[in-house]
Amino acid sequence: MATITRTLLQSLTALTLVIGLLAGLTPAQTPVQTEAPPAQSAAPAAEAALPNTVWQLRIEGVIGPAISDLLERTIRDAGEQGVHLLILTMDTPGGLDTSMRAMIHQIIDAQMPVATFVYPKGARAASAGTYLLLASHIAAMAPATNLGAATPVQIGMPGTPQPPQAPSDDKQGDKEQPPASSAQALQKKIMNDAIAYIRGLAALHDRNADWAEQAVREAASLEADKALEMNVIDLVANDINDLLDKIDGRVVQVRDRDYRLQTGNTQLVEIIPDWRHRFLSTITNPNVAYILMLLGIYGLLMEFYNPGMGLPGIVGGICLITALYALQLLPISYAGLALIALGIGLMITEALSPSFGVFGFGGVVAFAVGSVMLIDTELPGFQIALPIIAAFTLFTAGVCLLVLALALKARKGVLVSGVQTLVGQPAVALDNFHGQGKVQLNGEIWNARCTGQVQRGETVTVVAVNGLVLEVSKQGQLSPEEPP
Repeated sequence: MATITRTLLQSLTALTLVIGLLAGLTPAQTPVQTEAPPAQSAAPAAEAALPNTVWQLRIEGVIGPAISDLLERTIRDAGEQGVHLLILTMDTPGGLDTSMRAMIHQIIDAQMPVATFVYPKGARAASAGTYLLLASHIAAMAPATNLGAATPVQIGMPGTPQPPQAPSDDKQGDKEQPPASSAQALQKKIMNDAIAYIRGLAALHDRNADWAEQAVREAASLEADKALEMNVIDLVANDINDLLDKIDGRVVQVRDRDYRLQTGNTQLVEIIPDWRHRFLSTITNPNVAYILMLLGIYGLLMEFYNPGMGLPGIVGGICLITALYALQLLPISYAGLALIALGIGLMITEALSPSFGVFGFGGVVAFAVGSVMLIDTELPGFQIALPIIAAFTLFTAGVCLLVLALALKARKGVLVSGVQTLVGQPAVALDNFHGQGKVQLNGEIWNARCTGQVQRGETVTVVAVNGLVLEVSKQGQLSPEEPP
């Protein structure tokens, strides 16, 4: 319940941000920055940075599209303003391969050196963090930190069955090796690509490429002092100030040119993530994207069922477009997305055309399976929570069952519209007639036919409807009423 509540609050926050963007209420994109150690504020977009200015950016949590976008904009702004050094303080369990590679491209192509510092104490640079650390011009770690475990996680549904093989000849069975399955071949390709990539990054700054390969092939890990001893990193520092003191005067290669670091007397500026980063971090949470997608679908369906309401259609459209934007940044399975759409379609069909549960049951199964398959990766930080899937599956099924029950109840109920509902109702004669005349019924004037003599103001009862003529019978004499 706590997970569902927290995710719903994040979804509402994302929706509020989107509405704010559309309404022009969102602040400018310029990052807010604070200066340390002096307690001042600095605005890089407003004034040019000094040559000895050092920027610090925190990278915490799972690496995804939001962090990649923030780093790209920070490196671009730092290059435009002549920042002397960019320090990335890192604490990450890993993340998406596409986001990691985009960040590495930005680090390698930066106009200033980038120092990645695994900090504070107790932090880690696991999986994708190891690649980023080795790609940086300066690789540093704080005591009681670790790196490694860089074995790539296979993207896609695991467990691909091995195709059947023709039985081999008994005489040659011991000599022939069975061909590898498609899944094994794919995993081998991913592994070899990752090994070549991390070795290249390690060799780029003369670091231990052999251990880097072990981090991928064997998921090896190292703590800070051992990593320094094995030439995996450049130095161990206690904090940011200690790092700046130890790299002062060091020469690094930036774009194949020597770059001497002068960090003895620097102005340290910490970059505070802006609204864009917070917005991307929120909507690229798979749980939030999933909820926004369903809210968008439900809103549009409600608008289609009740045209003219406006609000469900507007909110649903905003949620759906925002969800689709977030999903295209995430590794999604289009098969899972199609199953979700099929499941919702089948449950709607069950509600509109009852089939004794066949469409409804199939829709619930398709919806649940598609939700599990939607995010096409095994990374724990990019999985949709099963309680959320179960809650929305039960909610959607419950709505469809409610609509089905109401439809069946209405089918068995008494007619409340049409000319047949007039039978049995009283009408008032508007004039004296014998055979055919005028009567008033529910504020309307009808032609009526009666076998007996009817007096003006007399109440008669409708016994049948023949086209636009009411068949009536006498009921009793009342006080006359003036016709309208």
